[in-house]
Amino acid sequence: MERVMSTEDKIRRAEEIYNRRRTNQLKTRTTKVNINNNKDIKLLKKMIIQIIVCLSIYSLFYLVKNNNYVFSEDFINKAKEVLSYDVNVQEIYSNVIQQFNKKEGKEQLDINTEEQTENNGIGGPEEDKEQNEEENTKPKSEQTQMEQDAIDIKNTISFINPIEGVITSKFGWRTPTTSTVPKYHTGLDIANSSGTIICSATDGDVVLVSSKGDYGNHLKVKINDVTIIYAHCKNIYVNQNEHVSQGQKIAEVGSTGNSTGPHLHFEIRKEDRLVDPLLILNM
Repeated sequence: MERVMSTEDKIRRAEEIYNRRRTNQLKTRTTKVNINNNKDIKLLKKMIIQIIVCLSIYSLFYLVKNNNYVFSEDFINKAKEVLSYDVNVQEIYSNVIQQFNKKEGKEQLDINTEEQTENNGIGGPEEDKEQNEEENTKPKSEQTQMEQDAIDIKNTISFINPIEGVITSKFGWRTPTTSTVPKYHTGLDIANSSGTIICSATDGDVVLVSSKGDYGNHLKVKINDVTIIYAHCKNIYVNQNEHVSQGQKIAEVGSTGNSTGPHLHFEIRKEDRLVDPLLILNM
């Protein structure tokens, strides 16, 4: 038989149903509020990011508009100097590989920064001569491109020292004390007093006489596929397209261009590949 509920039971049952429905509604509202809150936070973050980006763009335009240095002639000239600096990537790579290779295989790269700085007196002429003799006796398979070029040059062209003086910076990597001095040195710096006579190290044809760029007053002498650069000169005695003889007076030591003192920057290239002058000269 169906149980007959009393009036009190009916009221209690109705209250339970009401409370259950009310609890579910409150949960639903809370969830909606939380979702809306999360959306509001995301929108706020997005708005803050957009404000920061807009402020950054505005600041950039303000700086460009009110700072003339970025487009000044001095800044553009400096940029052109950096872009025009001649760096032979293949030769740099060859020099790094040379430090790794031994007769048995690989050796540790040992770049002595003190040995590459200016006023470097380590390793006198006798040590350099012994090193050159060892390189000449290496099997051809173990010689670097630079060593092969040096041997070819010595076998075909006669060289004399262009000046006497103190070697202040050797070929290769160095740690300069002045920020304008390149870290990779493409030649050999021989210091002497300003006005010292520079003689042509070889016979050849003067293919360039110029005062532009970091080299300052400089000239290029070409013989066969070898180019020799005499840079930072005070005065130059010869003209472009002129033939010079070995030992001929061609210029004076100076400090023009990107230079920190009077010296001759002496550079050798074979088919535009850099060659360490100490592999050629007897200094």
